[in-house]
Amino acid sequence: MDEAVILVALLLVAGAATAAVAQRDPARQALVLSVLGVLLAVLFTVLQAPDVGLSQLAVGAVLTPLLVMLSVRKIRRRGRDRDGAR
Repeated sequence: MDEAVILVALLLVAGAATAAVAQRDPARQALVLSVLGVLLAVLFTVLQAPDVGLSQLAVGAVLTPLLVMLSVRKIRRRGRDRDGAR
């Protein structure tokens, strides 16, 4: 039973990682990256590493996608300001 849960978690992580790479829009990449972080946290918990899972949940599922989204927002805002100034 444990091997089946690990296999399912690994397949979900592989699918989410592939989806993150396949996205062209950075905002969607950040969203998929957040899902990937949650799935990795689940995988680490299933592999009996709850401390690593909690760290992954905080950093990989929340903090990193948030920083990516804020960066994308700032870059897009700068692009609009430059286009409007011309």
